[in-house]
Amino acid sequence: AGERGNDNEAQIKHIQDFFLDERNRGKYPCYVIAPQCPKMKYWASYDLKTNEQVLSEKPTQPLQMVIELIDKISKDFPVDPSRIYITGLSMGGFGTWDLIARYPNKFAAAVPICGGGDVKTATAIKHIPIWAFHGAKDNVVSPVYSRKIINALREQGASPGYSEYPDVDHNSWIHAYKEPHLIHWLFRQKLPNTTPTK
Repeated sequence: AGERGNDNEAQIKHIQDFFLDERNRGKYPCYVIAPQCPKMKYWASYDLKTNEQVLSEKPTQPLQMVIELIDKISKDFPVDPSRIYITGLSMGGFGTWDLIARYPNKFAAAVPICGGGDVKTATAIKHIPIWAFHGAKDNVVSPVYSRKIINALREQGASPGYSEYPDVDHNSWIHAYKEPHLIHWLFRQKLPNTTPTK
């Protein structure tokens, strides 16, 4: 939420090293879409006071615009539809869980960081490769959010990755995007039975 606005710059400050690293760019060429949520808007509707994330009937306007943007970029550029990945941190972590629940067959993998999802959507998303991250000492977004959706997925027979850093507060993305195996894991994921259109 701290990166909301209209400068189209604040939202990329936490992902630059991850995606602009020359080693990563050489091995994993891709298109990166990094939309910025407008001030006073949210990617997903949630209430931090209840420790519950409930998927609303319709996506928020910014989230609807994200899916439209993904579809437009996929149409206008040579994007492999079987290898579309999603990640987000904090409010974007909630948005990541929200979006994969609404479009469970669109994303080949998801990396939600210090967010949370609706446990009732676990059945619909249990097939998606997920690696979630959270700080155990996060006092902005409780790790309870991640733990609940991860446990719900495991109860459905899924095997999501979950890394909880014991001495980390709300800035778990710093550690997550430095995980040496994350980008390799991410780019190994591919949707089954999807034929590239370009």
